[in-house]
Amino acid sequence: FFVVEDHILHTTQGLVNRAYIDELWEMALSKTIAALRTHSSYCSDPSLVLDLKNLIVLFADTLQGYGFPVNQLFDMLLEIQDQYSETLLKKWAGVFRNILDSDNYSPIPVSNEEVYKKIVGQFPFQDAELEKQPFPKKFPFSEFVPKVYSQIKEFIHACLKFSEDLHLSSTEVDDMIRKSTNLLLTRTLSNCLQNVIKRKNVGLTELVQIIINTTHLEKSCKFLEEFITNITNVLPETVHTTKLYGTTTFKDARHAAEEEIYTNLNQKIDQFLQLADYDWMALEPGSRASDYLVDLIGFLRSTFAVFTHLPGQADVHSTMSGKVAQTACMSACKHLSTSLLQLLLEAEVRQLTLGALHQFNLDVEECEQFARSGPVPGFQGDTLQLAFIDLRQV
Repeated sequence: FFVVEDHILHTTQGLVNRAYIDELWEMALSKTIAALRTHSSYCSDPSLVLDLKNLIVLFADTLQGYGFPVNQLFDMLLEIQDQYSETLLKKWAGVFRNILDSDNYSPIPVSNEEVYKKIVGQFPFQDAELEKQPFPKKFPFSEFVPKVYSQIKEFIHACLKFSEDLHLSSTEVDDMIRKSTNLLLTRTLSNCLQNVIKRKNVGLTELVQIIINTTHLEKSCKFLEEFITNITNVLPETVHTTKLYGTTTFKDARHAAEEEIYTNLNQKIDQFLQLADYDWMALEPGSRASDYLVDLIGFLRSTFAVFTHLPGQADVHSTMSGKVAQTACMSACKHLSTSLLQLLLEAEVRQLTLGALHQFNLDVEECEQFARSGPVPGFQGDTLQLAFIDLRQV
């Protein structure tokens, strides 16, 4: 309609004038923008939002070529861009949920060079020691690491699609991608990871694997920075460049998994302690530690063997794995010591025999023996035994 009106204006005299067309355009533009705002707000499919954006760009560029002012249309596209980002975040929340729910939380086995190269191609991982090992071998992380990393890159590409043909500077495009990616990491992916960690049926081996996985994803953040830089050609050192906050997301998830390990261990100890059935009036002690305690110590030994699967490279990972294992072990021993002390001192125990006390002493000795055996490497001297010192004194 406006192309025809413009043609009439330039090829005839007296039929239309510039003021009439400008007034008509202003009215049509305001109604068009209002309608687009209303209808686009209901759109939850990112591909439809992208199609809408492409039509608006085509419309705006065409009419701009005929001299019509279209700045308001491009301003509105920046509003729709925020909405597009939100629809992407919702879509990727589902993608991440599916990846995390379907993961087996076990190191990825590789049987040949082809599979090894495929995974290294998906995720930036280098380990000279692992490369030297013969096949079959295992990556330290599970499937969700390369899958999540690939999906973050897919999200970045999806963000880039909207910025095409918007006449934005490379700095503006870079800023838009980084801000959207930060939301993906700190909000969407972070929530998905936290939900997995807080699940009722999550096991200790899964939590240990999550610690390993998030450690490797944290290390990969610098490669995501490079990936964005290669797309936008804006160096990360440039003033006003937004930094990616992925390291924070993965650190927070790792700390949450660690706390969940400590909590789960204490809950398991409590379950075993519920089986404790001391006869405080027994005349003679048994010949060995109580069955429930022997089972509990066996559980703790097998549990701390799991921690040997934590990242063990000779760098910050080994320090991290050692600290998690040591903290978990010390926390478990202190909790066990406190719980046993409460059993001995609880109000219902009005009196006890020497035989009962000897039986309880056998159980305390079993705990002390466990602490002396070094279930987790890295403790100095009798540090772990000190967890039972108060119990021993009583």
